[in-house]
Amino acid sequence: ACFRLLCSLLIPALFLSGILCVCLVVLLWGIRLWIQQRKKQLTSAGTDGKRPLLVAFFHPYCNAGGGGERVLWCAIRTLQKKYRNVTCVVYTGDRDATGEEIVEGAFRRFNIKLTHPVKFVFLEKRYLVKASLYPHFTLLGQSLGSVFLGWEALLKCVPDIYIDSMGYAFTLPLFKYLGGCRVGCYVHYPTISTDMLSVVRNQDTRFNNAAFITNNLLFSKFKLVYYYFFAFMYGLVGSCSDVIMVNSSWTLNHILSLWRAGAYTSVVYPPCDVQTFLDIPLEEEKNTAEYSIVSVSQFRPEKDHPLQIRAFAKLLKEKRLGQQPSLKLILIGGCRNRQDEERVKNLKRLCEELGVSKDVTFRINIPFEELKRHLAEATIGLHTMWNEHFGIGVVECMAAGTVTLAHNSGGPKLDIVVPYEGRITGFLAENEDNYAETMAYILSLSPEKRLEIRENARRSVHRFSDQHFEETFLLSVEPLFK
Repeated sequence: ACFRLLCSLLIPALFLSGILCVCLVVLLWGIRLWIQQRKKQLTSAGTDGKRPLLVAFFHPYCNAGGGGERVLWCAIRTLQKKYRNVTCVVYTGDRDATGEEIVEGAFRRFNIKLTHPVKFVFLEKRYLVKASLYPHFTLLGQSLGSVFLGWEALLKCVPDIYIDSMGYAFTLPLFKYLGGCRVGCYVHYPTISTDMLSVVRNQDTRFNNAAFITNNLLFSKFKLVYYYFFAFMYGLVGSCSDVIMVNSSWTLNHILSLWRAGAYTSVVYPPCDVQTFLDIPLEEEKNTAEYSIVSVSQFRPEKDHPLQIRAFAKLLKEKRLGQQPSLKLILIGGCRNRQDEERVKNLKRLCEELGVSKDVTFRINIPFEELKRHLAEATIGLHTMWNEHFGIGVVECMAAGTVTLAHNSGGPKLDIVVPYEGRITGFLAENEDNYAETMAYILSLSPEKRLEIRENARRSVHRFSDQHFEETFLLSVEPLFK
């Protein structure tokens, strides 16, 4: 009787599920056909009678002026140089600027001049991808928000080739399966990484894993389940990409682990403006009255400025240098908002607590020429972010001729501060003691030895030039144009 009851309930349920699945497939297929029809209506032939190939970049914050934007404009310039019958499109939410102003901004900030006009598609729903909109379940909220923003983009312009250049992987299946596009992506940083999973699993307190969660076993288990579910979904959407480019070996390892699409994945180092810094004359140190240690990074929590200050205070306190010249720590960085400004106030308070206020200088939102001057005069270039995905600031310090001391993780460890032609290019450290000891060691070296390390570092950074980016980028995206 129970078996008969089960069958009487199960068979209709399966039948209904089958009908719903068929209806869903028909609906999605109908949407795809409607979008293709819309594409024909929206695009027109060029002067030669041929319809240009539309290559669209999804970059909602294209006017932000950071390293990710430098990648975008270099990629567009590279495609314009290589392919004649291509129109580049940028989906952006920067509605407070015109297309001309955005292109002019790219030239002013990065010295990147485009050879042809770019078509901008301005999006109204960019607020859906703001982290502040989702105080809880931020990763999931932003990812779902990106799908709605992607849908707005797709309705306004249906491209032939779609490239997500900002890390919104959940838009990829939308453009591939409904838009009928060939899709690629450039991953600066995985939305979720295996390191993030291990932080939650081990109940470590970090800036993205609050103490009230780590102190509660139930909350930690729930967050771990949520992270594993999100990682599974992230792997699913990412693996549908036809071409995957990543910015470093660290990012490569995580993407291979999560997306499992090794055949389509390659490392394309971001284009760093190394030549500007290589133009700084490299001379043997003359001023021995004062050594400066310079840090260049935005005042964001993950950059871990407190570690720099504590390590510097330890270096001064233990007087490892005896009667040698005085030391100065210069923290150079950008403040984006009120939270960043509050962070700087807290750092200044930390300096007071440790008694190093007179020896630490803060330089906020300074002009580029002043940044170059500080790097030219610096002995050590300091970087402390754990698992920095790449580290453009580290490359710039090396190109400028400082002896670089970076965190023993992520891009600096795997790609940047590595031996070049068998010679040392810089140093790595992990904690307060490591940093203090290594700074003391660098300062104890002879000027001739430091000059040798600086020269090695400079020779090694050509791997991160614009020219090298252009070559590897074109090689990677070639399958999208076949």
